[in-house]
Amino acid sequence: MLKSHVTAFAPASVSNVACGFDIMGFALSGLGDRVTIRHDAQPGLRIGARDGNPPSMPVDPELNTAGPPVREVAKWYGHRGGLVIEINKGLPIGSGIGSSAASAVAAAVAADALLGGRMSKTELLACAIEGEKIASGSVHADNLAPALWGGFTLIRGYDPPDVIPLRCPRPLWCALILPDVEIRTKESRGLLPASLPLSDVIAQTGNAAGLVAGLMNGDYGLIGRSLQDRIAEPVRRHLIPAYGEMKAAALVAGALGCNISGSGPAVFALCADEVIATRVVRAMSLALEAAQCRHQTMISRVDGTGAHILE
Repeated sequence: MLKSHVTAFAPASVSNVACGFDIMGFALSGLGDRVTIRHDAQPGLRIGARDGNPPSMPVDPELNTAGPPVREVAKWYGHRGGLVIEINKGLPIGSGIGSSAASAVAAAVAADALLGGRMSKTELLACAIEGEKIASGSVHADNLAPALWGGFTLIRGYDPPDVIPLRCPRPLWCALILPDVEIRTKESRGLLPASLPLSDVIAQTGNAAGLVAGLMNGDYGLIGRSLQDRIAEPVRRHLIPAYGEMKAAALVAGALGCNISGSGPAVFALCADEVIATRVVRAMSLALEAAQCRHQTMISRVDGTGAHILE
């Protein structure tokens, strides 16, 4: 029977994960975006009701990260009818936890399910990347891949996309702080250096390899030693209030490691269990309170469930 509409959910995610700039990310539990795709008598794409969504969310489908993925999925199926995109933003825009990626992935997954459900995850990722380009102005999938696959993911390459899920045999929890500061991905990427000293490249490569090995072997010590960043953290940390104090507090409270989530301002700390994550997020919160910066906190298990259909 022909479906009139489909709703999909895609989770929030942490990208870069310190040493994995543009190639690593992991999905969070419970928090994310919902996107509904409906058939429409009016040709083309349009964004539907926006009640409850941020005023800054674009209504032009070519400027909204959900629009191009739906356009690409429709093109894949040869669909020429009209489609309406309805977005329920569960993630704050510019937060650093994959807001644009969640909308792009949920839109692609919902559109595929509505039009036939025959696309592979790799094909869906290629469509979702078209939406992420709007937010960042570049091709990267370190939020998109975990939002689609779930869990930890590694993007080995982009031409074509080559995604490897990294399954850790031991539990991992994330303590997360969301300072009340908005950082746009395009602006944050503009701070990155055009080149790096060879010593930094070697250190970053070693840490990325160490994180993969630590995850695959469930080695908490190796995971912690590997969560070091020579590329983004040095030039972005000043954008986040009390960043150094939060990181120091997280490590003292027992975090495996702490760093900036994506472009920021969110800051994450990986932890071995829920008890430690609860203690860590409180310590980080106190450091930010001392700087008189409003913020939100959350803890989440690193979630193995990626994007999925709700109805």
